[in-house]
Amino acid sequence: MSIRLAVFDCDGTLVDSQANICVACETAFEESGLVAPPRAAIRRIVGLSLVEAMRVLTPQADDDTHRLLAERYKESFRAMRTSGTLIEEPLFDGIADVLRNLVDDGWLLGVATGKSDRGLAHILDQHAITGHFVTLQTADRHPSKPDPTMLLAAMAEAGASPQDTAMIGDTSFDMAMAKAAGARAVGVAWGYHAIHELSDAGADVVASDVADLPRLVARP
Repeated sequence: MSIRLAVFDCDGTLVDSQANICVACETAFEESGLVAPPRAAIRRIVGLSLVEAMRVLTPQADDDTHRLLAERYKESFRAMRTSGTLIEEPLFDGIADVLRNLVDDGWLLGVATGKSDRGLAHILDQHAITGHFVTLQTADRHPSKPDPTMLLAAMAEAGASPQDTAMIGDTSFDMAMAKAAGARAVGVAWGYHAIHELSDAGADVVASDVADLPRLVARP
């Protein structure tokens, strides 16, 4: 029997983390003497690696500024975590059940995210779901989405082929990454990009409800 692998994005797919992301980004800009972008713009870069996200938010700035903003973003997040001021980052309703159901049905699970190793570990530990995942791929080791490297690494680590892999995510970056890796692209409607953007980026299907995921990750 072939290995079936379901790889999840984190922010906007597993957890609703936009509040902390927006605060950290606003702080990074303010501490750099720059006007922070509107929160609608910040939500649109969720999923990208930090330097790439800052490049999208400030295309007129130079590379040193992008890297400075990324570092100050990380510092802001660390400060919030240390001081206990992080805003709750809840799992989307029903996600815990979906993960258990997929594992019970024989799927291997993974995560491919623009978060750091530390940030991802914090989220998974907080919700006691670390044990569900056999492969964790982050921005610490891979190019930013939509480059397929992190998804290819997840497949290699799990021993799964592209035709037996589904990438589940809420952004066009996730869908484009899935298509570039040859995997099934499963969009979710509760995240940070619109449904038409997911479809335009190559989504094979888009889940409107969390409970639909176990059915939609499987190829028809």
